[in-house]
Amino acid sequence: MRFLDNDESDDPILSVVNLIDLFLVVIGILMIVIVRNPLNPFTSDQVTVIENPGEADMRITIKDGETLTRYEANSQIGEGQGARMGVTYRLADGRMVYVPEEGDEQPSPQ
Repeated sequence: MRFLDNDESDDPILSVVNLIDLFLVVIGILMIVIVRNPLNPFTSDQVTVIENPGEADMRITIKDGETLTRYEANSQIGEGQGARMGVTYRLADGRMVYVPEEGDEQPSPQ
């Protein structure tokens, strides 16, 4: 009756079952991370993510539905086809005030 005294701790299949349980937990955690990611490919929301704000290597990622646009900052000053419309001042309490310059005309939409 030696077979009846067999201890369950010697069974090698129990180690495999424990590994499968561990992998199921890891897969569950990864699924939660994917769902909570703001750039989740399965959502159609509009999301803007700013990485390293104010730094030299700042990146802005904009997700609009299935379209993903990335802007990267560089050390050069921006340049465009606009016109100066006025001046903005920051008050001591943190509010900002826009003061249009004299002779400014409102641009006509094109």
